[in-house]
Amino acid sequence: MQRERGPVRVNPARAAVVGHPISHSRSPDLHRAAYAVLGEDIDYGAHDLVEEQLPAFLDARRGDPAWRGLSVTMPLKSVAAACADERTGLGEAVGVVNTLVFRPDGTLLGHNTDVAGIVGAVRAAGAVPGTPRVAVLGGGGTATAAVAAAGGLGAPAVDVFVRSAARAGRTAEAGRRLGVPVRLRAWDEAPGALPGYDVVVSTLPPHGADDLAERAAALAPATTGVLLDAAYDPWPSALARAWTRAGGAVAPGIDMLIFQAVDQIRLFTGRGPGEPLPREQDVIAALCTAVGRPVRVVPSPPRT
Repeated sequence: MQRERGPVRVNPARAAVVGHPISHSRSPDLHRAAYAVLGEDIDYGAHDLVEEQLPAFLDARRGDPAWRGLSVTMPLKSVAAACADERTGLGEAVGVVNTLVFRPDGTLLGHNTDVAGIVGAVRAAGAVPGTPRVAVLGGGGTATAAVAAAGGLGAPAVDVFVRSAARAGRTAEAGRRLGVPVRLRAWDEAPGALPGYDVVVSTLPPHGADDLAERAAALAPATTGVLLDAAYDPWPSALARAWTRAGGAVAPGIDMLIFQAVDQIRLFTGRGPGEPLPREQDVIAALCTAVGRPVRVVPSPPRT
């Protein structure tokens, strides 16, 4: 991919996270820590916006050389994809974006760094075989990124456990675009089936898998797989506790947030997705420290 060079440097440059609610976001902590290591003069803030407000917010900043980009969280990822003038191949395939880059000509580039975040968090948590069996819990926007991440990990297909198959159409379509077949499975099958997977990604909101965790614990399963629970507050989740008791490795959602931020930082400092940062391991160490996590090693890049 051609490098996406940012706007003419204006000191300080600006970037921010947008979503609703936004007060709990750890993105400001992460980005500010990274820019301090890199010596980048970027003022990173937070804006509480709902879907109807995002287009006007973007239009007011198009062409402003101070603005580098936006981290996009719920519930704005689909609206952000629609607002982007162009999407990267991965952003196009996943169908939602969590990153918008302001370009010098006033256009917006949309990208999805959640994919790299999931791959990085899973690989940092434990060993993953070359062609892992992967399961995803939930069928919403983050599930489409999880399907793409499964492909990046080498999975030949993905099983997606959902309460309503009718609400998972976008996830199945993303799998078709990505060449990663998706099989929708009934939610009630999950407690007995999950221990047999090498990687499980829960994309559910906080407490969304509590019932599943209770039922799985009653089965007293054993597993050697890696669980990534995208919900990181409160932590540990009921699902994470049950998975740990069963012998599996656990990656908290905050690790996903750390690794997805690395690709955003690349873009906001004028680099392309996956392009190495100066002192990259120092940057990742600073991100981990900023949110109270043990320092993680740089994982291998996803196969996209």
